[in-house]
Amino acid sequence: MKKITDSFLCLSYWPSAESFGFDTDILATNLINLSVVLGVLIFFGKGVLSDLLDNRKQRILRTIRRSEELREGAVEQLEKARARLRKAETEADRFRVNGYSEIERDKWKLMNSIDTTLEQLENKKNETILFEQQRAIHQVQQRVLQQALQGALATLNSCLNNELHLRTISANLGMLGAMKEKETD
Repeated sequence: MKKITDSFLCLSYWPSAESFGFDTDILATNLINLSVVLGVLIFFGKGVLSDLLDNRKQRILRTIRRSEELREGAVEQLEKARARLRKAETEADRFRVNGYSEIERDKWKLMNSIDTTLEQLENKKNETILFEQQRAIHQVQQRVLQQALQGALATLNSCLNNELHLRTISANLGMLGAMKEKETD
């Protein structure tokens, strides 16, 4: 039976392997073990590893595509924002220029309005002064006339007697009659 076992284990081909034991040559054993393990891994793990790598590659490609799309969207949004900024700057400049010109226009309107108002106030003041002067002159004239009339009346009352009074009345009546005759002619 020994021969069956020997032939089964193929130990007859290896003359030094007559018995089972440990090989103390670590380098030779490790190389054999590593080559066997690598062979098994490559044979059985090739499909799994290739699937894992393909999945990873697909995820990376999707991520790259997404990031490209996001970058393109961001660039597009940036361009839109720049366009809006340029538009806002031009509008701000236009408002600034219009605002300055409008302020300047309002300033001139206000100055003209103030000049007009001052001129009107000056005219009113001059009219008021003229009116007050005329009123004062009129009051003085009234007072002078009143005093003159009082003086004339006092002089007439002191100088007039009945005869002079009658002559004055008849002279005045004569003057009135002459005026009537002229009107009728």
